[in-house]
Amino acid sequence: MSTTNVTTSTQDSTIPSKPAYINISPQSGSLRQPSPALAPKRPQNPRHKSSIRVEDSLTQPRDTEKHSKWPFFMRMHGSITPRMIVPLVFIGIWATIITCISRFVYPLVVSDLLLTVLGFVVGLGISFRTSSAYERYVDGRKYWGQLSQSSRDLARHLWIHVEERHDKDEQLGKADLLGKVTALNLIVAFAVALKHRLRYEPFAQYEDLEQLVSHLSTFANDAYDPNAAIPKQKSFWKESGEYLGLTFAESNPRKLLKRSPNKNFGNLPLEILTYLSAYTESVVRNGQLPNSVQFAMAMANLASLNEVLASTERVLNTPLPVAYSIAISQITWVYVILLPFQLWSALDWITIPGTIVGAYIILGIAAIGREIENPFGRDDNDLPLDKFCQQLQEEVNIIASKPPPKLDEWVSVEENRIFFGKGYPSLVAGSTEDIRAGLRARTSPRAREEVKREEKEEERKAGLEQV
Repeated sequence: MSTTNVTTSTQDSTIPSKPAYINISPQSGSLRQPSPALAPKRPQNPRHKSSIRVEDSLTQPRDTEKHSKWPFFMRMHGSITPRMIVPLVFIGIWATIITCISRFVYPLVVSDLLLTVLGFVVGLGISFRTSSAYERYVDGRKYWGQLSQSSRDLARHLWIHVEERHDKDEQLGKADLLGKVTALNLIVAFAVALKHRLRYEPFAQYEDLEQLVSHLSTFANDAYDPNAAIPKQKSFWKESGEYLGLTFAESNPRKLLKRSPNKNFGNLPLEILTYLSAYTESVVRNGQLPNSVQFAMAMANLASLNEVLASTERVLNTPLPVAYSIAISQITWVYVILLPFQLWSALDWITIPGTIVGAYIILGIAAIGREIENPFGRDDNDLPLDKFCQQLQEEVNIIASKPPPKLDEWVSVEENRIFFGKGYPSLVAGSTEDIRAGLRARTSPRAREEVKREEKEEERKAGLEQV
């Protein structure tokens, strides 16, 4: 039986310090080379650059596999402190002005009742904003977990239960094998395509996606425009403004959709599911998947992936109503602006740092709600979708790394210690009653201790014999 060409490659370059993995894709290596016309035009992510920038080390979704020994209050990656610098400077200047006027000109003091009422309203608004944003974040993680589970189940069902007809014809068997590998690649392609779709990246020629779907006839392939796909170099001031959270410096996430002259990008994840459904139907029709139960399981997993697609799009396209966002922001800023008027009579010059601390707490919690409202982006606290796709790729590679195991390869071997250290050949040579007696004895703690003592005694004797 011929095997696929196995090549070593790396995952998406958005993942730092990623290990090499075995790519079983028939579209990789010598089996299929990327089109020379597309290779230099492949749309790179704005963060895919060889130069090291402060933005790259302090932004992007956190790598959950890395461990930091810094105390939480001293960490910057994932903190909203950089986004709070400009608002806190403004609040500090404002508090200084109000404090100086109250000290040297006329005391500007307001009743505590006003801020008490406003504080209650601000607390309700921020609580609502944060809880709704966190609910969306949890939903995003839940749906991606469902994607991982359904993808693993579908890959396992196709790899194990779809038959390879090597006994009928060697070429036919090789075609079946490569068809199965192609279907497994499309399962990974679905996750990667969904990641790009949720980030408003509409094309199919991305580095981690092109070799998986370039052979498919899709709207995303047809709509490719190199002039619209290649991102423009960001200036230092724009990068700094984005890092500090200045709204006028933030880029429109839908700019690629608007920049391209071809507006029909299709729905690449949905089109990939169509190809997977066609493959499943084909293997059933030609007798490779004769078991109707397994066919039903495969179709159920495809339906689950389609549900993930619809659910993640719902999370992405249904943010908190803008009226709530505007009202909460306005009420929060009114409360922060009035803080120095209330604190002056009790704190004097300490009004300035007191106002800054209060503003950091209130505006900081509101900023966290805004950041996690879309869990699929590239902010510090967003879901690490690149890492999730890499993990799924590695798991599918593990499933397809070996042929479907046969029963006699792992059951009827001496290394199969069924109970009490006894292997399969020694047990099968005895009677059925001996096997059942051993199974009953396995429930007794005393019998287990006796077996452990016998094993230690055998090890001691074996050591003496070696000496």
